[in-house]
Amino acid sequence: MKTALITGASSGIGKELAYIHAKNKGNLVLVARNFNTLLELKNDIESIFKVSVYVIQKDLTFLNAAQEVYTEVISQNITVDYLINNAGFGGVGKFHERDLYDDLNMIQLNVVSLTALTHIFLKDFVDRNEGKILNVSSTASLMSGPLQAVYFATKAYVTSFSNAISEELRNTNITVTNLMPGATETNFGAVSGMDKTALFKKTASAKSVAEDGYNAMISGELDRISGLSFSQKISMKLLPFISKKNILKQVRKLQETKFNLF
Repeated sequence: MKTALITGASSGIGKELAYIHAKNKGNLVLVARNFNTLLELKNDIESIFKVSVYVIQKDLTFLNAAQEVYTEVISQNITVDYLINNAGFGGVGKFHERDLYDDLNMIQLNVVSLTALTHIFLKDFVDRNEGKILNVSSTASLMSGPLQAVYFATKAYVTSFSNAISEELRNTNITVTNLMPGATETNFGAVSGMDKTALFKKTASAKSVAEDGYNAMISGELDRISGLSFSQKISMKLLPFISKKNILKQVRKLQETKFNLF
């Protein structure tokens, strides 16, 4: 029975990933800030699927949070087989007008904590020569993002980082999968302000994206793009043939709020 550790597990893609893994008869370590929500999720999953769920209340924007998560897991004698770095957030606005503290927290969560958790748990995976990592990036990682400059940059890091260490581990039994969702129906849109933009006019379900990501992780895929409409898929394929200036203009237009066009 495999144990998966999932960050950002209290809602959205992370929550759906928890249900999918439990349905596959796997135990869980769920990490998020809201303890009550985690406890409700734990009770529901354990009652339905008869698996073990351990919850850790942790704010991963704190500097030592990743090490604290690992220390608690070890103290419970839990062996993590799958590491799923799902936690992350974004925010809309011109970079110089946004709160710097918010953007630094974004970098801490989306980049630093993800990197630290991967480093810490990967050492154990390498010692055992087995394990799977799923990092939730975004299709935003494939371009620059005016009005979400920091968010797009953090996701570009996740994609590059995931692909690089996947190659480093090529001759092992460890895989690293990079999930790149498009606009998805989660709390992310409301928290970031993206729910008011054209980009979030049509969203994929969190369940369908989670299923795509989980299946890609199990099969050891390098990248999986998920949640795009037919027209969005065509647009993604055309990216290499469009000038960078035009891409930047189009991305900005998609992210301008319906109520406050810049």
